[in-house]
Amino acid sequence: MTASRVSEIAPGIFRVRDTCNVYVVRSPEGSEGPDGVTGRDGTSAARTAFAIDFGSGLALDHLAEMGIDRITDVLMTHHHRDQGQGLPLAVAAGIRIHVPPVERDLFADVEGMWQARTLHNDYNLRQDRFSLLESVPVHDVVPEYRRRTYAGTTVEVVPTPGHTTGSVTYLVERDGRRLAFTGDLLYAPGKVWSLAATQWSYTDNEGPAMTVLSCYQLMERDLDLLLPSHGEPMDEPRAALGLLATRMGQYVDSRRPYPWDLRDRLDNPFTALTEHLLLNRTSNSCSYVLLSETGAALVIDYGYDMTTGLPSGTDRASRRPWLASLPALRRNHGVTSIEVALPTHYHDDHVAGMNLLRDVAGTEIWAPENVAGILEAPMVEDLPCTWYDPIPVDRRLPLGEIFTWHEYEIMVHELPGHTLYAAAYEFVVDGVTVLVTSDQQVGSGVRGGPREVLNYQYRNRFRIGDYRASAELYRRVGPGLMVSGHWAPRWVTDDYLELLTEAGDELVRVHQDLLPLDEGEVVADGVLARIAPYYSRAQTGTVARFVVSVSNPRPSVEKAVVCLVLPVGWVAVPDVAAISLPPLGRGEIEVEVTLTGPARRRARMAVDVSIGDLHLGQHAEALVDVTEAGST
Repeated sequence: MTASRVSEIAPGIFRVRDTCNVYVVRSPEGSEGPDGVTGRDGTSAARTAFAIDFGSGLALDHLAEMGIDRITDVLMTHHHRDQGQGLPLAVAAGIRIHVPPVERDLFADVEGMWQARTLHNDYNLRQDRFSLLESVPVHDVVPEYRRRTYAGTTVEVVPTPGHTTGSVTYLVERDGRRLAFTGDLLYAPGKVWSLAATQWSYTDNEGPAMTVLSCYQLMERDLDLLLPSHGEPMDEPRAALGLLATRMGQYVDSRRPYPWDLRDRLDNPFTALTEHLLLNRTSNSCSYVLLSETGAALVIDYGYDMTTGLPSGTDRASRRPWLASLPALRRNHGVTSIEVALPTHYHDDHVAGMNLLRDVAGTEIWAPENVAGILEAPMVEDLPCTWYDPIPVDRRLPLGEIFTWHEYEIMVHELPGHTLYAAAYEFVVDGVTVLVTSDQQVGSGVRGGPREVLNYQYRNRFRIGDYRASAELYRRVGPGLMVSGHWAPRWVTDDYLELLTEAGDELVRVHQDLLPLDEGEVVADGVLARIAPYYSRAQTGTVARFVVSVSNPRPSVEKAVVCLVLPVGWVAVPDVAAISLPPLGRGEIEVEVTLTGPARRRARMAVDVSIGDLHLGQHAEALVDVTEAGST
């Protein structure tokens, strides 16, 4: 490698040709910060810099040539190996590593991907196997939609999915020009470095469509120079991005049975159901916006905004929230603030974007009291479809009570069925009584035509009588409009309410025919004992606390005996416990477990359960990540 590998492309900004273009941004003269002070003559103190991507680490060999004493930070645009295979050298040099939020695990815990990644009969086409071979310590994630200062330079972080699900672009102003470090979003005007990387699932076109949306959003940022990870600088950004949006849009349409107007999707994501109630037609699941005359907005559910499909996999990097529809909400509907977000239930497609919405827009999360606990501690219960991170709740809403938000009174109804932990919202807007039922039922049934489909899953804690109860609720409320989580809004008729009553009754009959209910009240999911927390983390040598709950399936008082089954060396107090259960009732036992032995991932414990003469065996389990003492 020779000095020709380095060039100054803007004052104090250097490109190092490595396995990718590595950009080194030198601190401005006169800047001050915790990493040192640069003298105004450029000589009286150390000059620091940060790098965008790191390649093989070649930049470390050319610091003097760039007038730099040390690199303090590396900002990664995405997780691919050509961008960061040299990061261990950065760690050894004491350089802090910052990565896109949803791709953090592909840097900090890439072993998890390598251990769990499907290899046989694999339908996941995402290029996550182009990740690092070994993990590196991550100092922090970069703050999407916000600014932060590195080595005396302010950097704005813009989500630009396309090349990977989590890709970001960094915006930097230098000498009056706005520069965009775009990673592998584009290679040259109208071209990408890789089409294969944009294929995130086996048959769909999420990555190419997201590339189009990312281009359109960058086109609005008044940029002066595009600096790609592969390819040459582009000094007509709007033209380069526009050409790629056009060509990639044609590519998307060539693989679909009908054209998809992605520009309109970005410009007009909302459909008015009434004057003050909007449906976000781009989100998965449906998100609704209640508009106040004050200019404030209340969002009901906020999961995956502006989606073009869901990528393969369920790892963190396959599920990226962003805020792409918010500019249109402000521009087209006069919204001045997004004050509150209401979740109907805890599933990721309904809540994934709420933390980002809070961080960027200052939105408060108000949640029904039966949902709030799951949002704040998603792994305490063994439930599907929980979000990866806790979602702090600012206000708990009592079930069966009305709360007021500006000119609206909103009733919170308990709505078990699709999941035990769900609520429906009832309010009047523009003279229409609206009931938000989320994922409870599909809403496509008609008298004399398709039957109504009830959307229940047993691991969501479905109970046999839930849909009969929800049909009774709908009768009491008498809504004019019912809106759901994934299906078209439904203007309600008496025939439809009767159809839901019939569907609830039929569901009960089907389960009565199939399950041994004559022997007792068998729960629909067949689970009579649980351990909470289901999945937790603790240090070796410490005491962890668990609660074992047991349900009595019989209409008589029964004695339950619970025996702890533990890894070798662990000690439980008590290790055997007995409890009297009321008829069809429930009881709890608190257990303290001393964790010993080496660190291990997902250590398994269980409870062996008997209820009267019914021996269930090792009926319930829990998982614990055991870490070394002193680790975090």
